[in-house]
Amino acid sequence: MIEPPASPHFTPVDLSRVFNAKRQSLPEALRFRQKAPWTFGAQTLLGMPFLLGRARARNVIDLDQAEVAVPLGEALASYLIFAHAVEDQRSPETPSWTDDGNPAGDHVSDYVLAYADGTSAVVPIRRRFAIQQTHIRWGASPFEAVPARSPSVFLTPGDARALGRLADGVTRTSVERTASGRSSGGDNLWLYALPNPRPEAPLRQVRLVPRGQRSLVYGLCLTRLPDHPLRFGLRQKLLLDLPPGAALNALGQYEDLALDLGTVISADQALRYDPAQWLARAPDVQPAVSDRSVLVEYTAQPAAWLYAGGPPDGPAVYDLARPDLSGLVPVAPARRPVRLRVVERGSSRPVPARLHLHGAAGEYLPPRGHHRHVSGYWFDDNYAEFINGRNAYSYIPGECVVDLPLGEVFVEASRGFEVLPLRRALNVTPDTDEITLELERALAWRPAGWVTADTHVHFITPTTAWLEGAAEGVNVVNLLASQWGEMFSNVGDFDGRTTLGAKDFGGDGEFLVRVGSENRMQVLGHISLLGYDGALIQPLCTGGPDESALGDPQEVAMAQWAAQCIAQHGLVVMPHAPDPQAERAADIVLGLVHAIELMTFNPFDWQISAVGLADWYRYLNLGYQLPLVGGSDKMTAASLLGGVRTYAHLGQREFSYDSWKAAVRAGNTFATIGPLISLQVEGQAPGGQVRLPAGGGTVNVSWRVESASVPIEAVEIVVGGLVAEQAGPSAVSVSHSGAYVAAGSAQVAIGGSTWVALRVRGSLRQRPVRDDIAAHSSAVQVLAGDAPIFSQPEAAAVLAQIEGSLRYVDVLAPRPEAARFAAMRAALEAAHRKLHERMGNAHTA
Repeated sequence: MIEPPASPHFTPVDLSRVFNAKRQSLPEALRFRQKAPWTFGAQTLLGMPFLLGRARARNVIDLDQAEVAVPLGEALASYLIFAHAVEDQRSPETPSWTDDGNPAGDHVSDYVLAYADGTSAVVPIRRRFAIQQTHIRWGASPFEAVPARSPSVFLTPGDARALGRLADGVTRTSVERTASGRSSGGDNLWLYALPNPRPEAPLRQVRLVPRGQRSLVYGLCLTRLPDHPLRFGLRQKLLLDLPPGAALNALGQYEDLALDLGTVISADQALRYDPAQWLARAPDVQPAVSDRSVLVEYTAQPAAWLYAGGPPDGPAVYDLARPDLSGLVPVAPARRPVRLRVVERGSSRPVPARLHLHGAAGEYLPPRGHHRHVSGYWFDDNYAEFINGRNAYSYIPGECVVDLPLGEVFVEASRGFEVLPLRRALNVTPDTDEITLELERALAWRPAGWVTADTHVHFITPTTAWLEGAAEGVNVVNLLASQWGEMFSNVGDFDGRTTLGAKDFGGDGEFLVRVGSENRMQVLGHISLLGYDGALIQPLCTGGPDESALGDPQEVAMAQWAAQCIAQHGLVVMPHAPDPQAERAADIVLGLVHAIELMTFNPFDWQISAVGLADWYRYLNLGYQLPLVGGSDKMTAASLLGGVRTYAHLGQREFSYDSWKAAVRAGNTFATIGPLISLQVEGQAPGGQVRLPAGGGTVNVSWRVESASVPIEAVEIVVGGLVAEQAGPSAVSVSHSGAYVAAGSAQVAIGGSTWVALRVRGSLRQRPVRDDIAAHSSAVQVLAGDAPIFSQPEAAAVLAQIEGSLRYVDVLAPRPEAARFAAMRAALEAAHRKLHERMGNAHTA
């Protein structure tokens, strides 16, 4: 930020002739403890000019015994602004080693205004009202004075990293984003604006009269402004066309901007939404970004001037009191509190939802209790929020209060994959108190026995996970404790028994959160251990950074973690296929894995990984019938909980967390970023088997795909990893409820033992079909006679991974004590032997 000059609405008073003390000679209770650049000479404090004393001369007025008269030369003033402080004082109960400043009301001095006509007015100066001591505790702010230090605006650690600047770490102020002058610690002067009861009368002098407590006056300035000079206005916004030569930083922010009597909170590239596009049906609508105008958010005194840019031509100057003459466009302030309710059509009961609102100038309008600027960086924001591109969202439990501007406001509300997302334009009037948004359920898969899940969520609290899950239509959220070097997350949330939201724990049983763990190691891999009972499976991570701490041994193999999870009635999932490609191969061969996870942080950025699917196909081609699940690996506000999710069919089971685990193990699942899949092969659902005679035959494949928001571009029947049949856009229709629907059947020739699954293509951003996979079912095995499903080339690739894991354990892994090393190695050797035997049997068959 640039440094603006002092406001022209103020005149400093030269006190050099009446200074009567040197600061360095003062007693400790009145002395500064630290050197500060703003304490001597001509200074601008909160945009106001002061002539403070020189360093080696008398430089302060000490009001101890005698009064001091300050000549004013018959000046006119509406306010006299003093920079002053009273001697330090503690409450009796405060320890001697800490600052206090809590005593209030003592009569410190009188400031007597003497007018040219011989009359005067006495203003009593009271401790902690008009004046305060230099060193205070955080709760001892004065009532009529403000700190001479300006408020500050901080970069979050993520923003600092993005700009290539060193961050102070995750400090309180950087997370808060702003801080008052009183929060900076150290020494403080206090500015007090004394209101002149007769602003039209010339002032001859002001007499400073001590009244029992010793105080200091450092500086004085005068103003004729009608509004209180220290009372800044409410937060406001305006659109500013950048001056010639202005440049934005890497975050799209304009930093060469400052106010003399106020603080610039932010200056971001202006966003331009197309209203027609907003009201259309595209699954994602992003605004255009201006490179020549910024949305400035600020707080200021009404007479403030805004300065933009710097040398060589000097800054452009804008008078905020006359924006129409300064080329500024004020943005309607968001000050109308409106209760907003989200309900499902046909019901008056509020339901959790994901919500976005913006005003006519593209400005984001968050509900109360949510950030105006949502950060997508790791560990900056871990709250009930989501950011997708330029659009920020808040999760609400069905109702919220949001401060809205008068006029047109644009809203988006959504609730998972079976509900049509809603976008509307609203007109807010001075009489608008409440707005109700109705969401329409287009698909009804939950009543048909399907439940949804996110298998992979981090960092947020269980209650926030419940809210986000309910708002996204995710029935089961698996919140995973883990470790990152010296940092542990969600460990305190794990108890090995509680399922938040379950009827046994006071919920309605429809949306559940269970804390498990993702146990991790850098080379051998990650493994998700879901919903196990009893003690937390330790160590959470091993083998050193970035997973465990530097110097940690390689204590266990993932196979040992998996076996322990199974013994504790948990579900073992291999996360974020295909990486890391190492020990996952051994654990699958050993039969210790219940499912393979497809992961995407945010499906608006990238969807289901073709590489991850190829890895899964490899194991299907070896006869391992592993179900697919979907998980977001949510760790930031830029990750969408349930953005990719698991659908699992309960069959005849009543919904509970345990029945969900059983449904995943049974295998009738699909992973999706929107489209919902039903697949039958000879009447068998995914997870099942079809028997054919030796040599194969023909199978009847029937399918149905429905999608509330993601367009269906292609539906592919996949056999053994290759497309056997395909239906294009001509097979897609729109149902009476507004959902995309496609259905079909085919007779597929099968030449040998293989598997069949369904793959759906479609994009949230309308990219080419070949680039985006939107959903994939688990597989139905088709066995021809007694021949197993097995591929020698795939087996060789998997065997190489197991051999690589063994070599890492033998050569580089930080060595644990002998017994643990032997157990770890034995698990990997068992997998190698087992697969090697299968390869030999297949070769001789």
